[in-house]
Amino acid sequence: MKESVSIQITNPDNEKALAITEELSENLYLRFGSDGKNSFQDWENENSKFVFVVAEINNETVGCGAIRPIDKNTGEVKRMYSKVAGKKIGQTILAFLEDKARSLGYLNLVLETRVKNESAVQFYQKQGYKVISNYGKYTDRPEAICLGKSLNQNL
Repeated sequence: MKESVSIQITNPDNEKALAITEELSENLYLRFGSDGKNSFQDWENENSKFVFVVAEINNETVGCGAIRPIDKNTGEVKRMYSKVAGKKIGQTILAFLEDKARSLGYLNLVLETRVKNESAVQFYQKQGYKVISNYGKYTDRPEAICLGKSLNQNL
């Protein structure tokens, strides 16, 4: 029987979300010396253009991801994580977030990761994201790499 990944929209403060984001933070800290938490403190629960999801396989939480608004037309992908390689968890989460972003009226998605996080950069490029100029608080941060994707299928 093939394991399927299910995606649920949830509150980032719920128990499953907190557990998987804590695992993500520990993973990032061990790999890069920074847990990424400070980039995700300012979400607004009442913001209808904010989305947080968890991924599950057989009722086990195996990943997470989020979108938060940058402006009316642009969302930022945040807290992407898959704890199991080779099961297309990241692809499933990102595809779900992209579909949700389109339905919320976003025209573009952007994101930041570390230059050192080569596997993430390659993952996003395989999903159609292109390197863009660093934006926002990442503008003068040489350790950061920013990527973006148009959600307009006609391009």
